Amino acid sequence: MEAERKLSVEAEAIFREGVVLVLSRWSALQLAVDNEWGGRDSRRKSEQLAADVFSWFTQSKEVLYIDDLEDILNEAMLSLNTVTEDGSIEEVAEKLMFMNEECLNGDFKSVESLREANHRRVALPHVKQKISIVDRYELVHHITINF
Repeated sequence: MEAERKLSVEAEAIFREGVVLVLSRWSALQLAVDNEWGGRDSRRKSEQLAADVFSWFTQSKEVLYIDDLEDILNEAMLSLNTVTEDGSIEEVAEKLMFMNEECLNGDFKSVESLREANHRRVALPHVKQKISIVDRYELVHHITINF
């Protein structure tokens, strides 16, 4: 049986920031939040997802399995009325698992890289692309995506 490993206080704070950064870069989640597909409290649901993911990593006494994390992410997307079939749930889960492992080892490269990318994204003028999406009720939604 593997000994329980805990994040240091410093690593915990950095990992929390990393979770928020990973989720903030998840296009499907940000589209759902920005367009309030989960209702007026879509932003709150997104913030709750970050808190739930962080708690899952830091409070769980069991072995952490990526499938369980994928289920958490999928449930959150469903609460935002968003079905994600582009592989992004698996990609986000993998990034979070890897980042947690790094932070457990006192390695914060992934979070630092995300921080740097986030600063560049904010500093550069945004490129916008307009797209139209037809939902299951054949309603057309016009969305602007910022890159």
